[in-house]
Amino acid sequence: MEPPIDARQSHVERLRDFVSRHRRLFVLTGAGMSTDSGIPDYRDRDGGWKGANPIQHQAFISQLSKRRRYWARSMAGWPPVARAKPNAGHRALARLGAAGRLSLLVTQNVDGLHQAAGSGRVVDLHGRLDRVICLACGTRLSRHRVQDMLIEANRGWLHDSNAMRPDGDIELGDVDYAAFNVPDCPLCGGILKPDVVFFGGSVPKARVERAGAGLAAADAVLVSGSSLMVWSGFRFVREAARRGLPILIINRGRTRADDLISHKIDDDCGALLNAAIDGPGN
Repeated sequence: MEPPIDARQSHVERLRDFVSRHRRLFVLTGAGMSTDSGIPDYRDRDGGWKGANPIQHQAFISQLSKRRRYWARSMAGWPPVARAKPNAGHRALARLGAAGRLSLLVTQNVDGLHQAAGSGRVVDLHGRLDRVICLACGTRLSRHRVQDMLIEANRGWLHDSNAMRPDGDIELGDVDYAAFNVPDCPLCGGILKPDVVFFGGSVPKARVERAGAGLAAADAVLVSGSSLMVWSGFRFVREAARRGLPILIINRGRTRADDLISHKIDDDCGALLNAAIDGPGN
């Protein structure tokens, strides 16, 4: 539900004031950032899961049945994610970056929409869904190539859909996943995995360090579209609070950091960012 016009204007003014007062923002974005691009978020207003829980890292690594289920669902769920376009919020943050106002943009999303909008300095904390890696030899493949491999190996399966989830997974109902063929690495025959951090997995140390350096160079933190229920993102907000940095969160509903911050706006982050952030030089 959209806020009343006077409330939305108040939110715009609050965000605009926050951005104008802090010249080097550390921006952290989550799934709520991409909902206006048609990619749904994971959680409800209370921070609980919407629908089935996402695939767990250890289950994918150790169980062929889980890999079959994931890739069958991903084969149908990937195309709508690949077709998604940046929204006004992504473009607003790109404008902010072009104006030299960001110490760093860190996203928990795996959709690549910040880069597609023109943002240059982005840390993809959880990786990118458009890339696939072999767990044995480290070979990287494009997700588009792997899609062709999946379709070739599973001619009778649904390979496109209008449905999607943030990780490219969708619900397929009562399906016999045992009949699904999972392609192996074309170089060594190893296990192929999306180059993303599944739930229960670890964010690579280099990404955490780069994000930490961006936080150290910032004079304030802006969180957009994240409930911060996952430690990988929450850690930076907790550290910012420990350092006494001003923090503003734009999110629908509760966040894990609500007791650490004094600035919060319950609103649609895309429309709000677009209304509050001017172009370079303004």
